[in-house]
Amino acid sequence: MRVTITMACTECGTRNYMTTKSKKNNPQRLELRKYCPTHKKVTLHRETR
Repeated sequence: MRVTITMACTECGTRNYMTTKSKKNNPQRLELRKYCPTHKKVTLHRETR
């Protein structure tokens, strides 16, 4: 029951990463600190729908 999600930067809005998550274990939106090539630094990325 894993689904593919897209991660978007909270500062610029670019969609940089694709990953999978389990809807059963994580029903809420995923938030991770990832590298944003636009800003050239680590920023918060949130799951988009």
